[in-house]
Amino acid sequence: MAVPKVVYSTYEKQLEKEVHEGPIPKHLAIIMDGNRRYAEQILGEEANKGHMMGELKVEEMLDWCLSLNISYVTVFAFSTENFNREQSEIDFLMDLCEASLYKMADTPKVHESKVRIRVLGDHSTLPQRVLDAIDYADEKTSMYTNMTFNVAIAYGGRQEIITAVKNIAQKVKDGEIDIDDISEELFSDHLYTSDIPDPDLILRTSGEVRMSNFLLWQLAYSELYFTDVYWPGFRHIDFLRAIRSYQQRVRRYGS
Repeated sequence: MAVPKVVYSTYEKQLEKEVHEGPIPKHLAIIMDGNRRYAEQILGEEANKGHMMGELKVEEMLDWCLSLNISYVTVFAFSTENFNREQSEIDFLMDLCEASLYKMADTPKVHESKVRIRVLGDHSTLPQRVLDAIDYADEKTSMYTNMTFNVAIAYGGRQEIITAVKNIAQKVKDGEIDIDDISEELFSDHLYTSDIPDPDLILRTSGEVRMSNFLLWQLAYSELYFTDVYWPGFRHIDFLRAIRSYQQRVRRYGS
């Protein structure tokens, strides 16, 4: 049975008030999953339609995060494993990433809210047009500090860890550091996320209950939240429920 709009709206406002009164995660990370299934199962369309709608949902979600004053947001846009897809889909996703970065970097609200846009991942695997868009977004927003919006493109958690190990090993070999200097803090300093805190909450859409090679080192004490809603269909009320779930947990950090 469909819920009347007035009932939905009342519940949403009540939930929003409740969330605003509780502790807000400083860093929210999101695995945006389900674009293709949304297109095929809900819309009866090709996968690319789902990717386009997923990109629009990112813009909506950024507004929701700004309303809660979340300091860091990291979204998983394209994994290293995604390069195994059909070339036509890869090309479309690269075009979408390029266009999205330019659009976000020119969005008035990004500048009004002083949002810094960064891209995490192996830039050496990306086409030049995407690298140009990354440079453009960085140049336009690098001075901002109210929020850092990280887009993980060509990102893999294992690959990130291996890269960090290689960089540290090279420094030991070159005599820049001693092997006894290696610590959790030093290792973290060699990750893409070296200058931001680990995620407080990691949210995954689509009903899958796994991390899929996302922020493997950083998630050690993150709270995890899974929802069966596909990413393009993710609503403000779903977002608020995820934050409320985080607020209802007791974070002990092993103590």
